[in-house]
Amino acid sequence: MLNLGVIGTNWISHQFVAAAIASKEYRLTGVYSRKEATAQKFGEKYEGDIRYYTDMTQFLADPAIQVLYIASPNSLHYAQAKAAILAGKHVIVEKPAFSTPTEMADIIECANQKGVFYFEAARNLHEKAFQKIADFLPLPDQILGANFTYMKYSSRYDAVLAGGEPNIFSPHFSGGSVQDLGVYPLYAALGWFGMPQSVHYFARKIATGVDGMGTIILRYDSFDVTIQQGKIADSFLPSEIYLTDGTLLLSGINAFDSVVFYQRKTGEKQVIPVTALSNPMIEEASAFANIMKNPTNPQLGLQYEEWVELSRNINQVIYKLRQQAGVVFDADLKTSENEVDHDSN
Repeated sequence: MLNLGVIGTNWISHQFVAAAIASKEYRLTGVYSRKEATAQKFGEKYEGDIRYYTDMTQFLADPAIQVLYIASPNSLHYAQAKAAILAGKHVIVEKPAFSTPTEMADIIECANQKGVFYFEAARNLHEKAFQKIADFLPLPDQILGANFTYMKYSSRYDAVLAGGEPNIFSPHFSGGSVQDLGVYPLYAALGWFGMPQSVHYFARKIATGVDGMGTIILRYDSFDVTIQQGKIADSFLPSEIYLTDGTLLLSGINAFDSVVFYQRKTGEKQVIPVTALSNPMIEEASAFANIMKNPTNPQLGLQYEEWVELSRNINQVIYKLRQQAGVVFDADLKTSENEVDHDSN
């Protein structure tokens, strides 16, 4: 069993902890929050000896905690993940893991140096259905294109309309739609097709200065992937992959409970059997535990390196998309300042 610590006490942290416990690979050991009452309220749902912290230094110094799940506001991920890694902890960072390629590169290097693992919690990548789809797909020259959609109205946009700036829509906290929901279709595209030759983003910015929704085009050698994503409207469209002999229809791109291939010539429908678990985070929790519990397994080591490289590529693509949209985070300014300081030495 892996002893799990948690930073962030929102609904997604509850979902991950429940998944981690259901996987029978983890037990909740520690919870950090700025307020002790908040930490205790989070932990009261779970059994066992759980310790509560309001001091980050003391929390990270707890020798019992082996792995941290970080689901704080996006802008805090980097500093918290680095501090955890330097304390010798494995880290599972909720997507989007980091704000800039500079942050990403530093975390990967730091984790390698300390001999611990870094994971980005992009759950659709680790669903068994994701690999089934990958196995079904033909060679690239038989792919004509794809259209992925994930748009879900955020109730916190109401606060923006009222003149507020909630974290998820704030450039100070590395918010915006491509950071939050766009990650899922980007993981699907890059996970199945690899790194695109070029990326293009037609964003709709909102009053806070981040993107509320937008259309992304990923250009590959012989096909394009179009992604529609957003947090200020709802879409009920499925996602599709167009092949030379038919169309693969996916019920969604953030999770998969139905996958059907429509054969063009015969008109037949081939159902690809997939099963969606009640908690979609169980499969990723199990996958991460398998790596952490078998650190010397060469096959798992290669798999881990593939995940890390994919995470790095996703981060680079999102950074390029944000640049095209003119979405600037506080983290971008800090990176520029650090680069200037480094150049001046």
